[in-house]
Amino acid sequence: MEQRVKEYSVSVLDLNFGKPIVVLNEADARELGVTPGNILLIIHGDKQKTGVVMTTKTMVNKGSLMVTNELANALGLKEGGAVGIKPLSIPPSFPALKKRLKGERLEESHYREIVKDVVEGVYGEAEIAAFLVSQLFYEPTEEELTYLIKAMVETGSRIVFEEPANDVHSVGGVPGNSKVALITVPIVAASGLLIPKTSSRAITSPAGTADTVEVLARVDLTIDEIKDIVKKTKGVLAWGGKLNLAPADDIFVNIERRLAIDPIYQMVASILSKKLAMGIERLVIDIPAGRGAKVQEVSKADEMAGIFIRQASKMNIALKVAITYGGQPIGLTTGPALEAREALSALITGKGSRSLVDKALLLAGLVLELSGRVPAGSGEEVAREIFLSGKAYEKFKEIIEAQGGDPNVKPEEIPIGKHSYTLKSPLEGAVTHLDNAAITTLARACGAPYDKGAGVYLHAKVGYRVNKGDPLITLYSNSASRLETAVNLLSQTQPIIVEGMLLKTLP
Repeated sequence: MEQRVKEYSVSVLDLNFGKPIVVLNEADARELGVTPGNILLIIHGDKQKTGVVMTTKTMVNKGSLMVTNELANALGLKEGGAVGIKPLSIPPSFPALKKRLKGERLEESHYREIVKDVVEGVYGEAEIAAFLVSQLFYEPTEEELTYLIKAMVETGSRIVFEEPANDVHSVGGVPGNSKVALITVPIVAASGLLIPKTSSRAITSPAGTADTVEVLARVDLTIDEIKDIVKKTKGVLAWGGKLNLAPADDIFVNIERRLAIDPIYQMVASILSKKLAMGIERLVIDIPAGRGAKVQEVSKADEMAGIFIRQASKMNIALKVAITYGGQPIGLTTGPALEAREALSALITGKGSRSLVDKALLLAGLVLELSGRVPAGSGEEVAREIFLSGKAYEKFKEIIEAQGGDPNVKPEEIPIGKHSYTLKSPLEGAVTHLDNAAITTLARACGAPYDKGAGVYLHAKVGYRVNKGDPLITLYSNSASRLETAVNLLSQTQPIIVEGMLLKTLP
């Protein structure tokens, strides 16, 4: 006979810890046999959620507990309500997780169990981190990758659109890349194709597309809001984290962000599971390759492209991969507000940094060709016509307005960091090197992506001629202490190198 679950009265703790928390009186914790960090199952009516245990002697009386807002909302709990709680034993998927940590192959059912337990909150951060890190040492097989993608899709919602949905997604790893979608998406939408673009926030970079768009409009849209917006505009630029699409991915990304890792197979699973759940039928994948990028060699980009192509064919997604130049930052800016300014300026004027504009038109053209809207080889030309005609800017304004932003905002009206520092050239010469990793480090040191106004502005790129005293890089931050840290890093990281004609004289 099943033991009756003891009920506890509830109070709601108005704090956000980034994870569901249950605060118990120490006496109740001892009675239940749990300690801080253990996982509890909280039961309210027909709803169940898990929470991480914290204990107290004085904040909560015996027979009562506190839950964070996240848990209260998920369970439909109100102050003074009652819940039952049960300590969780070893999860059913734990033996499979242990096998994965040893590099042993798993079956489809194993991945289903692991992903289900991750989504239900059975595992803590340590177990999830171990699962992700294991992929750096023991790569899954492609068959296992298929199992993982399917499991991630099956544990969440799915969207079905009334017409074929297109998308373009970059694997990232190059500073300044997040703003490309702000030009590509309105070009594709202006052509009449449906492009419901969702993206994650930054993992290891100073800005993800969602971070940059959020400077201009809401990105935390619901499924119904996305459907309404694309009916009106054909395009959307949303954050995928609120949609319950492949929800395990959002949990994985949070851990990856904290560890500053992005395992290749997990990245493929992340992208394709989100696109499948979003109802995407035609997808262009951008893989930047070059020194300092996430993918440094073209041969490695070819390998990654092959993984995407084989997995997409199993998922019935029409896919094309573009391997693009990633040896230096895209455009002149890195960081949410700076990138939003640069993309908006390019849309308004029809001009901009060649690396930004050319890449955006190239990717938009590939989407147009993949859809069959234009003949092969003519996509970029058609995309350029839409961009230069102003139709892309008008479409962008429609999308921003539909997402609750100001469609008439001007680039100079977007606030950037109030504190700044400019590095000047020590000599006359040419810029011979820009270090992607150093630019990323500096932008994040300034506070990006959480400080939307933080980032790096490049006054010069590789090949530019400069005079002594000319500005090379400007750092922006809303925090004076963060800016000071970033300035101290400048000499250590050498993000930009200027060389003159004379290297040295002998004797």
